[in-house]
Amino acid sequence: MFSVKNETFLKEKEELLIIGLYDRPIKFEGELAELDEALNGQLTELVKEGDISAKKKETALIPTLGRVPVKRLLFIGLGKDKKADFQEMKEAIGAAAKTIKKVRLSSIAVALDSFVCERIEADDAAHAFSEAFGLASYEFKGYKQQSNDPEQAVEQVTVYTKAEAGVVSAALHVGYVFSQGTNSARTLVNTPGNLLTASDMADYARKLAETYNFEVEILEKEDIEKLGMGAFLAVNQGSVEPPKMITLKYHGQEEWKDVLGLVGKGITFDTGGYSIKPKTGIVGMKTDMGGAAAVFGAMEIIGELKPQQNVVAVIPATDNMISGEAFKPDDVITSMSGKTIEVLNTDAEGRLVLADAMTYAKHHKADYLVDVATLTGGVVVALGDDKTGALTNNEEFFEEVLEASNEAGEFIWRLPLTEKDKQRIRSSKIADLNNSPGREGHAIMGGGFVGEFAEDTPWVHLDIAGTADSSKASALGPAGATGVMARTLALLALRRPDNQEK
Repeated sequence: MFSVKNETFLKEKEELLIIGLYDRPIKFEGELAELDEALNGQLTELVKEGDISAKKKETALIPTLGRVPVKRLLFIGLGKDKKADFQEMKEAIGAAAKTIKKVRLSSIAVALDSFVCERIEADDAAHAFSEAFGLASYEFKGYKQQSNDPEQAVEQVTVYTKAEAGVVSAALHVGYVFSQGTNSARTLVNTPGNLLTASDMADYARKLAETYNFEVEILEKEDIEKLGMGAFLAVNQGSVEPPKMITLKYHGQEEWKDVLGLVGKGITFDTGGYSIKPKTGIVGMKTDMGGAAAVFGAMEIIGELKPQQNVVAVIPATDNMISGEAFKPDDVITSMSGKTIEVLNTDAEGRLVLADAMTYAKHHKADYLVDVATLTGGVVVALGDDKTGALTNNEEFFEEVLEASNEAGEFIWRLPLTEKDKQRIRSSKIADLNNSPGREGHAIMGGGFVGEFAEDTPWVHLDIAGTADSSKASALGPAGATGVMARTLALLALRRPDNQEK
């Protein structure tokens, strides 16, 4: 999709050239000054009149009227160059991608050096462009009858730069891979539950494994029963769809050590069980496998970029339905770990399936664990719908996850987990744990319950109930699934070897 040219764009025929514009005294230098001169100084005039703006995320589409080989110029406002920010640059490029979509072109070009400043080097600008363009161009087609006037997608992007072509090409590839892994996660979350069952998720895992040479293991119901995964099986009891415990292994090293475990909640649809959700709350529960989607998206990125980090991904996949065989409040179940659980709320099912998945990830020798889940409405009440809540039992490992999330631009905020919180989780009079100690500190109770199965293994919990889905479009994507945490998890795997050497 991307090609890099160490040539001037002034003599090239292009349908559209994208130019970054910083808010600084001299707007046009070098090739851009030559471009302005060829247009009789009209670019400078348009800046003075405000038709072209350097304000962040402002775009201006300018026809050249045949005065230069390039047919159209698209300016992107980047703000003050001394305050340039990688994440804000991505948002500005995302805004431009939406403008390009309206123009309906199959090929575009980028004056990459116009995005470079003291704070943003050429490879960073290239990464920002390809990632943002890929994310902002995403669209879930849905299931409407096909239009007779299909949209035109950009298939070719020519990048003009004086920087080393190999470095720029590599950065473009990495950024685009990150966008595509995230988009894959978005599509999974957007897919209705009747079209994405546990069996469908298992098939998806097999295809990933085939593409990237992962080891794959799909445990069927009989296997799950033999292993004593009573918590996972309880959630599946009311369903006609068989459960699947999905495991993918990526070998980044010859020896299976220092293994990063990624565990994603895979509830394909959540009715709440006998603790049934209200009619307004049950709509949208196809998104309750957002954690699994994030893990799948991360594994796609890992498969493409091949870090030197061993990774095991574990996804417990089932729906949570109601029938005469469904589990009930007051039931007591036994998890794979041997811990018994009193069920007080069948709508607190995510923590139950994660309990056995965490134990199974440790069975596969995971030395570090991150679980990702649309776990609680409480995290939305606490943090809103733009922040992912986090819990941990290990400060050093949490800092690694936090660093990865900052680099990905996926904000997380740590919640406390105290001994008193743990005592509440262990407060059942008839079992080791209870799955719903009460509404107070709901997000902490849910995540803390999962942490009981991490035990002494370094662990971070990410509750994406508020961030997995958005009711409105952003600069980097449409309304609907966000694919949140796919990039953070992938970056964690990519950066961990470096962190271990420090």
